[in-house]
Amino acid sequence: MLQVQNIEVVYSNVILVLRGISFEVKPGQIVALMGPNGAGKSTTLKAISGLLRGDNGEVTRGQIVWEDHAIHNRDADEVVRKGIVQVIEGRPLFRHLSVEENLSLGGIVYENGRHIRDDLERVYTYFPRLRDLRKRTSGYLSGGEGQMLVIGRALMAHPRLLMLDEPSLGLAPLLVAEIFEIVKEINRKEAVSILLVEQNARAALSIVHYGYVMENGRIVLDGSVDQLAANEDIKEFYLGLTQLGERKSYRDVKHYKRRKRWLG
Repeated sequence: MLQVQNIEVVYSNVILVLRGISFEVKPGQIVALMGPNGAGKSTTLKAISGLLRGDNGEVTRGQIVWEDHAIHNRDADEVVRKGIVQVIEGRPLFRHLSVEENLSLGGIVYENGRHIRDDLERVYTYFPRLRDLRKRTSGYLSGGEGQMLVIGRALMAHPRLLMLDEPSLGLAPLLVAEIFEIVKEINRKEAVSILLVEQNARAALSIVHYGYVMENGRIVLDGSVDQLAANEDIKEFYLGLTQLGERKSYRDVKHYKRRKRWLG
């Protein structure tokens, strides 16, 4: 379905951010890209979705293949019409418009908006709270409501690959659990593949099938959810647990890069 093959990304012709990463997303999978800030996770999504150009970035090596066709360095609108939709970090909304107007804008790219009424009902089934808020100006939504809205707006485009960039950012744990459970349900009911960028490894591992860990523009570890959850490095450096299952403090792990076995 999606294959990222040994890509490098450069910003402003000088700043090398991605250093030859490769991974794939199979049909119906939820795949996570995990890692710390600055690892290159968001850049990876932008390379796929065509949003790199707005940041003066370019794929300079390797290729991104969607259903046997290369799509790297294509325009973002072309990528969306192929069925790949990115939900950008930070929950950007048309804040002067209502919830329902925001959702309707997301539906324009699918068959010229002919199914907007039906698709609104479909989104409200996943996010009942948005139905109650449909007339509210979106600029007055809470963080959790805004995250539901940007995911719902992406669903209006009928994506075949939905890419979520840090959906847990700034949200309370109960809201994170609720939204991730809805994402899991969308994957199951719609058979849409999902590529999830997430620093919250615990939340990511609760719903994914396969995951990749990124460090400094490289993929340093990958495996199924069971393999990653059992990996001692993942437990220690991303779940904050020792080999005895005890939670570690930030003070204990803040110099972890010196000791990571996969970088040794």
